[in-house]
Amino acid sequence: MSDWLVLVIGITAACAVVLVIAVLRQRRVGDHDDPSETPDVIEYMTMMIGVVYAIVLGLAIAGVWEARNVADEVVGSEAQALHEVYERVQVYPAAERHRIRADVDAYVHQAVTKEGPYMKAHGELTKRGDTLLSDLRRDVLRYEPRNTREEQSYAALADRVAVVDEARTDRAAGAGPTLPAVVWFGLIAGAAVSVSMLFTLQIQRSGRELLLAGLFTALIAFLLFLVWHFDSPFARGLSDPMEAFTSLFPRAS
Repeated sequence: MSDWLVLVIGITAACAVVLVIAVLRQRRVGDHDDPSETPDVIEYMTMMIGVVYAIVLGLAIAGVWEARNVADEVVGSEAQALHEVYERVQVYPAAERHRIRADVDAYVHQAVTKEGPYMKAHGELTKRGDTLLSDLRRDVLRYEPRNTREEQSYAALADRVAVVDEARTDRAAGAGPTLPAVVWFGLIAGAAVSVSMLFTLQIQRSGRELLLAGLFTALIAFLLFLVWHFDSPFARGLSDPMEAFTSLFPRAS
């Protein structure tokens, strides 16, 4: 099921429930429920609940969007560091150069074809990727430079491998959902309370009031969908999580 279909179904279901409840409630109450008799304290509480929930929801959206941007930057840093290793090893002897480049190709291929789909499905990295990174680090660090130029390249390669390791750790940390379950409980409960407060204002069955109730419910459902969509950057938030790898290593896929 596509994300857009989930959004349409969620908004339609939420609006249908609210409108049906509003119509049935008004039919049951009839003309005995006067909107002008709503106590001022209820209007004040409704306003405060709406403001507080809007702040919480805005912070949640900002948090998952920031996590999405961080995930994109982490993948870019990892791919760029691997590209630097691939290019800087040019000064090494042919045998060492081919070995290290083969390690880079194997790691990138694993990240693009295996690890990317695995992250979407399981929210974690593969053990095979850890093994390939260890092989790359071993082959880079075990070489003994023979001249000044190779010594400079050796230091740069060691730094780049460390960057790859750090980026991989950050990618593992962001592979799963960003928000904990308790935050989701608060967001969903707050949405239910905010929409329920509509009925304390004694809305009528007029087209204008029902339209506003439906639009308010649709807005809440859409904002929750945004939080859910960007909550897992590598599963949904990024259109192509491995784009940085495939742009620098076109043969990886």
